[in-house]
Amino acid sequence: MINETLVEEYKEFLSLGKTERECVNQIVLAAEKAGYKNIEKVKKLKKGDKVYIVKMNKAVALFNIGSDSIENGMNILGAHIDSPRLDAKQNPLYEKENITYLNTHYYGGIKKYQWTALPLAIHGVVCKTDGTSVNVVIGEEESDPVFCISDILPHLAQEQMAGKAADIIKGEDLDIIIGLNVPALKSDKTEKDKKEKKEEKQAGKKIILKLLKEKYGIEESDFQSAELEIVPAGKARDLGLDRALILSYGQDDRSCAFTSLKAMLDVPAKKRTTCCLCVDKEEIGSVGATGMASFLFDNMVSELVDKVEKSYSELTVKRALANSNMLSSDVNSAYDPINAGLYDKDNASTLGGGVVFNKYTGSRGKSGASDANPEFLAKLRGCMDKAGVKYQMAELGKVDQGGGGTIAYHAARYGMNVLDAGVSVLSMHAPWEITSKEDITQAYECYKAFLTI
Repeated sequence: MINETLVEEYKEFLSLGKTERECVNQIVLAAEKAGYKNIEKVKKLKKGDKVYIVKMNKAVALFNIGSDSIENGMNILGAHIDSPRLDAKQNPLYEKENITYLNTHYYGGIKKYQWTALPLAIHGVVCKTDGTSVNVVIGEEESDPVFCISDILPHLAQEQMAGKAADIIKGEDLDIIIGLNVPALKSDKTEKDKKEKKEEKQAGKKIILKLLKEKYGIEESDFQSAELEIVPAGKARDLGLDRALILSYGQDDRSCAFTSLKAMLDVPAKKRTTCCLCVDKEEIGSVGATGMASFLFDNMVSELVDKVEKSYSELTVKRALANSNMLSSDVNSAYDPINAGLYDKDNASTLGGGVVFNKYTGSRGKSGASDANPEFLAKLRGCMDKAGVKYQMAELGKVDQGGGGTIAYHAARYGMNVLDAGVSVLSMHAPWEITSKEDITQAYECYKAFLTI
């Protein structure tokens, strides 16, 4: 049965959390409401204590302390909160033939042509040299302007349409229109105007800079220390006359991040310490200080051990990690009947089929895969059967067709049990992705059951 309350909360989470920072803000607010405290404000931890750790406002972990020794491991739900998008470059603003543009660099795996002729919003933060930061959200309110990347009309697109899909739109052409300078009629120009013709150049850019200065106090140089993400404008919506589906940006992987968070907040820790980890940069290889390939999680667990144990020990940290169980809460490609030839139907996940267990990821011969042990899988199956959770086993496409990776293999390097478990997504990595309300519900129930193992 679909959990309608959960679904509505999920849609709100998607609508409000279109960047990593916005997701972290929502997670921290929900955690604090549920009694979690910032670990920096806690001297020692005991059974029943609940804390969170934030890294650079783009990654966060929640811990609920159990009665067992931390050395015996944790039950971890690990998801990522970054999604494919466009990022503003450091010197992004320019004017060309009276149109003012924002220059971008795409982030993660996208089909570039999907981002044209689409209403877009700008979300992010501008950090100024005086130490202040300005949060920016433009394009989400009905009264806001939106932005767009223009495309060629069909009448002139013969050459464009004859090319490969990957070349239809070049990466350097994914620049969004943010203004128009309307030149005066020649008959309206005075002699003084003509003399100042050179000064009229870039007038549209100057208008945009003036508007930014008036509303946000932003100078052009402040773009150099800004993090502005361009995403589809609009809220998450029900899809279909029967309202069985959800259409929204960012469901990879916020569908799993949200349901992991909710499970974490709703299930008290018993014997084992539980953890919900939401990281950044998965879509570009889990790199950087807030990605899973860094020492991010090692450092978080070290902070935890330091406050749980009487004395800190690196060996305790290593044992805690090696003895842990983790569900890499990440999405899988849903079977697409229109493009059935890309899938092995018997080993594909379907919309509405329940949470997806993906034993191994990677591509073409399991390159870059995390391959879960069957003993761990059997234990999970028994747990799900007991809890009445609907689940399905699947891969991502045919063997030689493609594939994908998650944070699972980064977690597996600690020696812990890891399995990919998440929601089926149709139109994955498109500006608007599709999920099933049934699968959102089953993912939540799966994660709750897992935390009690």
